[in-house]
Amino acid sequence: MGVLARFLFFGQTLAVTESRKDRLGEVRSIADRVARSQGLELFDLQFRRESIGWVLRIVIDRPAVPARPDTDGQGEDVTVGDCAKLSVDVSAVLDAEVTFDHTYTLEVSSPGLDRPLRHLADFERFVGRRVKIVTSEPIDGQRFVSGRITEVDDRFIVIADGKTTRRVPETAVARARLEVEF
Repeated sequence: MGVLARFLFFGQTLAVTESRKDRLGEVRSIADRVARSQGLELFDLQFRRESIGWVLRIVIDRPAVPARPDTDGQGEDVTVGDCAKLSVDVSAVLDAEVTFDHTYTLEVSSPGLDRPLRHLADFERFVGRRVKIVTSEPIDGQRFVSGRITEVDDRFIVIADGKTTRRVPETAVARARLEVEF
């Protein structure tokens, strides 16, 4: 008798087939097209099984606008009305063009106040805001940097915490989120 490999998976494991990848790509394309038609951009898209069943989660944002001295660089925020309109429009297109194997719940939202920062342009957009950064390599002996984004200089994000100013190379950023300020 031969040796059999046995695997035990904890949590959620989904087999991703080519047809599922194609379908997800099609859904992403539709959501992106509808968002752009409304002056928005697709920030993230997920289709996954959760405790309530299958969830198609679409996260939208406003395109970045250049910072002006009299603003914080954010531009206009995504509203509940934006989410509702996109939900109705995407739902109508999906019903007409895509066949799913499962019933699903469609959720549309914004990235939120503590949004992730993924690209150098995100850091430029939010100069002046507080941020938490986890790095892939130590910066001044630390893998966690927190403070206010003072500038983006070449490929470095400059963070000041009131005592120290650190230059974090873009390539060292593993994760970053804005901090909520009141």
